[in-house]
Amino acid sequence: MFAFTVKRIAQALLVMLIISMIGFSIKNAFGDPVRELVGERVTPEERAEIREKLGLNDPFMVQYGRFLKNAVQGDLGRSFFFKKPVTEVIISKAPATLELVFCASLIVICLSIPLGIYAAIHPKRLFSRFVMGSSIVGVSMPVFLTAILLIYIFSVELKWLPSFGRGETVTLFGWWESGLLTWDGIKHLVMPSIALSSIMLPLFIRLIRSEMMEVLETEYVKFAWAKGIKPRRVWLVHAFKNTLLPVITVGGVQLGIMVAFTILTETVFQWQGMGSMFIESVERADTALMVSYIVVVGFIFVVVNTIVDLIYGLVNPTVRVAGRK
Repeated sequence: MFAFTVKRIAQALLVMLIISMIGFSIKNAFGDPVRELVGERVTPEERAEIREKLGLNDPFMVQYGRFLKNAVQGDLGRSFFFKKPVTEVIISKAPATLELVFCASLIVICLSIPLGIYAAIHPKRLFSRFVMGSSIVGVSMPVFLTAILLIYIFSVELKWLPSFGRGETVTLFGWWESGLLTWDGIKHLVMPSIALSSIMLPLFIRLIRSEMMEVLETEYVKFAWAKGIKPRRVWLVHAFKNTLLPVITVGGVQLGIMVAFTILTETVFQWQGMGSMFIESVERADTALMVSYIVVVGFIFVVVNTIVDLIYGLVNPTVRVAGRK
């Protein structure tokens, strides 16, 4: 297990290095940060002097090496627009995004597992067919269209829920602005969470259903039926437990994708998280903030998938055996 863990961590570090290099290499394609910083009020000579001071005239490898050296020490640069360290900007925006992803993940877990199991156990019932038909519609609809429909129905027509913003928040630990501890904050979380979960919920319903239907046809499940074990135990212990391996694998990847997809959800609902921060950084050519966002999201991807690999290795020993080969 130790060798397996070391190998996965080494792969994670290599992936992070590649992600940081790609993010750093495309930063110049988004515009000139000096122009966005000072506008047209300065002369070309003054603009060149500012570029030199910021180190933007250095060769690519010099700039990238400086970025890596500082990143290892926790310094991802300084935002040209916010005029403060990028780390502070990201930390101030991260709670909004992480709470949104957390609530969306709860919706996916709480709905996909019972609906997927039911559709696998009773595939020919009307409700199962309704669930599978709805999942096809859910997979086909883009998240921004789902968000707009939710706003139209629950905000414009019914006037039940607020259509934008985070609402009232509570400060925890001196820096975490949480909307989960106030009723107004929870109301503001409902629609964005549903919209964001609409990306993954249909996928997980179909995945759990297909995997469980396959497991229900295996010999050990048939043997469990022959032993007279209660149906609920056969479904939940013998069958569902063995569908978790592919679900865990896909879940790790999709969790990272969900973090990235908050860009669309946060834009529609004017949710002040990391996604909306990234859009602002692109509009203002804040290259330091853009690169840092790409690195942070890539880091989340890598960490989640590394943890999933380790969990998978614990659950399925054959993975470790294959790793030794």
